[in-house]
Amino acid sequence: MVIITRRRVVTAARRHCGGIVCAMTDRLNPGDPAPEFTLPTDSDGTLSLADLRGRKVILYAYPAAMTPGCTKQACDFRDSLASLQAAGYTVVGISPDKPQKLAKFRDRDAITFPLVADTDKAVLNAYGAYGEKQMYGRTVTGVIRSTFVIDEDGKIERALYNVRATGHVAKLRRELGLD
Repeated sequence: MVIITRRRVVTAARRHCGGIVCAMTDRLNPGDPAPEFTLPTDSDGTLSLADLRGRKVILYAYPAAMTPGCTKQACDFRDSLASLQAAGYTVVGISPDKPQKLAKFRDRDAITFPLVADTDKAVLNAYGAYGEKQMYGRTVTGVIRSTFVIDEDGKIERALYNVRATGHVAKLRRELGLD
């Protein structure tokens, strides 16, 4: 089940997005309301952004579980989780993978924060984290590796697009004043 309460469509053009037709969305900016969602998790439940209201949230979008870059990024968040939680942050990973694959990823790499499945890419699209990107010199359509820091009131505090898998968490920690 996916619920999106806010979508800003830049153009009436439609794109083919992994078997469905998606509207291309623009990117979020600080101060924008974070698009609400309810998505299945790696542990057979659901997670809603509304469930996290009152807490600071780091929502990070990654292309595919169990790939080298995504594993590195997830493990970096896992290894920094104690200090992020001490600073009041809840970390959530989002990808278009099915919940079963996310469960395998969690178990294989001892991921200790929730992973949510956006199989139809509607939430990724709402966050501006799905669309055209450069990969090995070619333009492709896919998940744009991104991180969103959401404040306690559900507003975007930071929207970071095209982040690198390696070193991103350390850079984010510095930007948040944790290092």
